[in-house]
Amino acid sequence: MQGFAGKVAVVTGAGSGIGQALAVELGRSGVSVAISDVDTDGLNVTEQRLKAIGAPVKTDRLDVTEREAFQLYADGVKEHFGKVNQVYNNAGIAHSGDVEVTHFKDIERVMDVDFWGVVNGTKVFLPHLIESGDGHVVNISSVFGLFSVPGQAAYNSAKFAVRGFTEALRQEMILAKHPVKVTTVHPGGIKTNIARNATAAEGLDVSELARTFDTSWRGPSTRWPGRHRRRRPRSSSMECARTGRGFSSAPTPRSSTSWCGSPGRAITES
Repeated sequence: MQGFAGKVAVVTGAGSGIGQALAVELGRSGVSVAISDVDTDGLNVTEQRLKAIGAPVKTDRLDVTEREAFQLYADGVKEHFGKVNQVYNNAGIAHSGDVEVTHFKDIERVMDVDFWGVVNGTKVFLPHLIESGDGHVVNISSVFGLFSVPGQAAYNSAKFAVRGFTEALRQEMILAKHPVKVTTVHPGGIKTNIARNATAAEGLDVSELARTFDTSWRGPSTRWPGRHRRRRPRSSSMECARTGRGFSSAPTPRSSTSWCGSPGRAITES
């Protein structure tokens, strides 16, 4: 990353996976980082990694579904660092199971974290981003926000919603001439803790689903987590920013969508 030195960034879901890797990379790039998660053990690991490279860090336990707490958190970050330039709404959970057998509460929980958590984070930090004069909202969707698969209706719904919300926000920022860039990121298959921490409909083995997810990008015969006897679509979600076969066209100056299929790829766009 270039041009990040001196900026202040907020990363939710920073206790593991993409959030942890992103926070550390931002720290290496000269960014002061505010990290949060409900997993305090993982969050402490991230904090220590940031401190080891000399990056300024503010660490807080935060449930992104708790709107009032999120508002207080945003104000606290601004007070601590004096400004906020970037927000990475990354926190997320998963649930596997067909609609027919999935309980309402399980769908609601995924929407609360994966969609409303993004809305909450965007809304509470947006005034601070505008005030900074150089703001950027980065909302993490998924390739499952571009196409759907059986057994992932709740996750698909949330990630499609993130995509729509973020693309509308980007147009609003342009029309209002606010100094805030907006990006949607659609990661592909990345081996993180999301599958191991997921819930599942009755009759599905969560540990088996996690093992399937961890190996699901190795070959074309692998089954999708949450649904058996289904082969993966011909298009691999590990392919980034390509056209055709299940993917929209690569980002253009009018598009807010970026793709990323493996850790370490640049994921933001102007």
